[in-house]
Amino acid sequence: MKAGNLIKTCSLLVCITLAGAGLAGCSTAKKAEEAAAPAAGAKLSGKLVVYSAGPKELAEKIQKGFESKTGVKVEMFQGTTGKILSRIQAEKANPVVDVVVLASLPAAQGLKKDGQTLAYKNAQNAEKLIADWSDRDGHFFGYSASALGIVYNTKLVKNPPQDWSDLTKEEWRGKVNIPDPAQSGSALDFITGYLSGQGEAGWQLFDQYKQNGVVVAGANQEALDPVITGAKSIVAAGVDYMTYQAKAKGEPVDMLYPKSGTVISPRPAAIIQTSKNTDNAKAFIDYLLSDEVQNMVADTYLLPGRSDIKAKDRASANQIPLLKIDWAWMDANGDAVVKKFSVMFK
Repeated sequence: MKAGNLIKTCSLLVCITLAGAGLAGCSTAKKAEEAAAPAAGAKLSGKLVVYSAGPKELAEKIQKGFESKTGVKVEMFQGTTGKILSRIQAEKANPVVDVVVLASLPAAQGLKKDGQTLAYKNAQNAEKLIADWSDRDGHFFGYSASALGIVYNTKLVKNPPQDWSDLTKEEWRGKVNIPDPAQSGSALDFITGYLSGQGEAGWQLFDQYKQNGVVVAGANQEALDPVITGAKSIVAAGVDYMTYQAKAKGEPVDMLYPKSGTVISPRPAAIIQTSKNTDNAKAFIDYLLSDEVQNMVADTYLLPGRSDIKAKDRASANQIPLLKIDWAWMDANGDAVVKKFSVMFK
């Protein structure tokens, strides 16, 4: 029996057996299922363990800002979404993480489905979030997002391809990278999103990529770096904020969003059910949704999760053409898609 179900069952027995004590038991069970908002002005202390998919600079700014405001010590592990999920699984017998920040919405959906997230219904500023990027029951919050596109080296590519299918043409043979969906949550979002709208016929595109010499090149940064240096010309399903950051530093890269549409990949944060520091975790979620952090997000070339905070020096969410996608299908089929994709590009 899962821990959540066991708590509910035990609490119900207490309620039936002892009326007065039973009310307290029900209250305890409710607390285990849903985190209430911290008391106004409550003083925080101790620590908070956060596993974050970055970006590194943003994660460190958030860490320092939260520590400065609360006095809570943040212990942070940074890695890709795949590495974070693997670490959570490895620590299942002795969990230590309080909050996860992922780069994939289906990954957060999967944690919720498995009973690993704690609902927080009254997070500050949650009502200002873009609704489609967060869980309506408060299990995760899309505090930021990135979009996937075609990234190209501006010295090597003078007439960039305009759509995903263009990358199957002979002129791009052997010149294209794509991030590994087993390591990149955003790449998995693109591939599953594309397939959720195209069905089985969608695999034809990726098979053509394989036949045209597209290389699976690790996580997002590993796929982008060879394009920056000129070893490759293009990244398919490249992450936009990384491209804009590199471009701002003077690197010869730019990107476009394919005319047929792409996927915006929300970056959700969630409190883990086994958290030992729930007050600190709730305060951290509130901080992620604050004006301060949302403006940090915009400064990092990510899309802010709040609809009232404007993106900076980049396309806003409503300017990006989108594919028709099914997040539920993406969540349910992610593992199978990774396996098939890995075999195809083996």
